[in-house]
Order: sequence, then C-alpha cells, then structure tokens
Amino acid sequence: MAEEGRSSLPEGNGSALAEALRARFGPSLEVSVAPHGEVTAVVRAAELLEVARALRDEEPFRFEQLMDLCGVDYLGYGQADEVDGTRSGTGTWDGPRFAVVYHLLSLSHNRRLRLKVFLEGDPPRVASVVEIWNSANWYEREAFDLFGILFEGHPDLRRILTDYGFMGHPFRKDFPLSGHVEMRYDPEKRRVVYEPVSIEPRVLVRRVIRRDNRYAGREDGRG
Repeated sequence: MAEEGRSSLPEGNGSALAEALRARFGPSLEVSVAPHGEVTAVVRAAELLEVARALRDEEPFRFEQLMDLCGVDYLGYGQADEVDGTRSGTGTWDGPRFAVVYHLLSLSHNRRLRLKVFLEGDPPRVASVVEIWNSANWYEREAFDLFGILFEGHPDLRRILTDYGFMGHPFRKDFPLSGHVEMRYDPEKRRVVYEPVSIEPRVLVRRVIRRDNRYAGREDGRG
C-alpha cells in the first residue's frame, strides 16, 4: 500500500507514468515512451490549461515545477534533400509549423514529463501557463521573442533577448542568418544607428563524413 501523499507508481518508471496519463486524460493526451523511459505527452491547445493544472495538482502526477519551456519551428522538418550525393530526410512535415514544449519535474515523485502542444494560426497562439507555473514568465517571453509565439494572458509579453527595435524572430527557420539590420555607433550623431545588413548572404552546405580506408584500424577510432 502506498504511503499517504505519495504516488503508487514506481519512481522513474516511464511505462507506468504513461499508463496513468492515458487512464486519467484519455484522448486529451497522446502519450509515448522513448526506449530509455522518457515520457512525452501531446495535448491540444484548447485543453492545455486544464491538463496543466491537473498535472500540477493531482496524484499520482504532482508536477510542481516547470523546468523549461521552448518553442519549436518545424518548417522543412523531415524534408528530403540531397547533398554531395547523400540523401537525407524522410518526407515533408505536414503538421503545424510551430509547437511549444514544456519540461516538467515532479519533486514529490522524482519523475519528469515532456508536454508538447502544436499551434495553428499566424501568428501562432497559445494560452499562458504563468498562473500555473510562475517560472514560465521569462520562458514565454523568450519563446515570443525568438519564435513569435503569442502567449495569451501573459502579464508582460515583450522581448527579452533582442533589442526593442529588432525586426523578426531569429529562431524561425526562414530568418536570414545575417539578420535584417546591423547597428553601429555613429560618432557624429553620438548614438547607435541601425543600417541594412552589409554582409553577403551565405549558403551553408552540410559536411558529409564518410569512412576512409586510409584510416582503417586506427586506435583513435576515426577510421
């Protein structure tokens, strides 16, 4: 019999946690377990707040702490291409372009959970979880700044890493590597000025590493 206030699930047991999530939330969550026991649950945006509160407050979950929150841009994800005769990718991603991933920790039961929500619309929108996990405040501002994701209900949603006059969202995959503008100090105007980028755009090609029989049998393992 489990101790009062403690989970009946074995600590660190990903399969048991996954079954508990399926039993509690049913079709609201799409749960998967990685071979090494990491549990990921995908929730619909409309049900995010309800599910998040239950994960924080209910046994046997008690995910009291939000460890991290990040945006994801799936533009071009899985797209097949060919570089130097080597083909990669399995096809074109047909799901929503953006997602938000929440990394949760249960201090009570010593287990972790990855919660993911896919976002529709342009700009992508999702409810803020600041009232559930206060640590989400700056994380959501970061995802807004870098990905352009709007967190509805956030108490102070503004940029946190880039400048106030920054254009675009630099972690989006269609954002140019050199950006749109550059800044410098103008000694005549005695202030920082913004100008169009003077860097020539570059096309990056992935490096393809192949085995080479000239190094076969090397002790350093690079053969």
